[in-house]
Amino acid sequence: MTEAGHVTLAIDEAGIGTITFFHPSHNSLPGALLQQLAQTITQAGQEERVKVVVLKSEGERTFCAGASFDELIFIEDKEQGFAFFSGFAKVINACRTSPKIILGRVQGKAIGGGVGVAAATDYCFATQHAAVKLSEIAVGIGPFVVGPAVERKIGVSAFSQLALDATEFRSAAWAKEKSLYAEVYETVEELDAAVLAFAQKLASYNPEALSALKKVFWQGTEHWEQLLVERAGISGTLVLSEFTRSFIQGFKKSSR
Repeated sequence: MTEAGHVTLAIDEAGIGTITFFHPSHNSLPGALLQQLAQTITQAGQEERVKVVVLKSEGERTFCAGASFDELIFIEDKEQGFAFFSGFAKVINACRTSPKIILGRVQGKAIGGGVGVAAATDYCFATQHAAVKLSEIAVGIGPFVVGPAVERKIGVSAFSQLALDATEFRSAAWAKEKSLYAEVYETVEELDAAVLAFAQKLASYNPEALSALKKVFWQGTEHWEQLLVERAGISGTLVLSEFTRSFIQGFKKSSR
């Protein structure tokens, strides 16, 4: 449990391990929550009872709002900046290196780091409300840490569109067309039924075969252990810029 947010892991009889995260500010991810999320993903991967993992958030219309502005505004030096953005690197690498297939359940908007979390899953389901936006360049940071995961799923061209058109949402239908989402449903009820049915199906398969297949899916990303850390350093430096500080302060004033 973290202050004003939490991450939980529940394992059912079929071996489906459901990881749920929550933060009252649109499921944004402060550093402590990022650390706990990465640890829980690793824990689920090591748990023998878990056959397949479902990654989801609480609430209805926002899957994840990305980095916590409340925390970003208080970063005072490169070390703190690096430590914060390393949290996103740890979450993505935890998904990447987990021996279990991870299903994403995206019920609402995914912004910034939230798009990266969705992209780090192996098979992602969403609702029609799950629009996506990479807002980082507008903030003055850039999607450096989550970029490799997003680009791997949707390709360089679509990633470039998201990264540069940073103030506009792209629809869930667009995200499905670009292969970020495998399926898109009209309602949360339909989403949950589909996620459960697919998870139960995977849980009945040979776990060794699934683990071997996951290694094939992620082949060529072994260097991410270092790459994402380097990217965290870039974002950790840029967050100290006058541009970024002014943007965040202005955003927070306008949202009061």
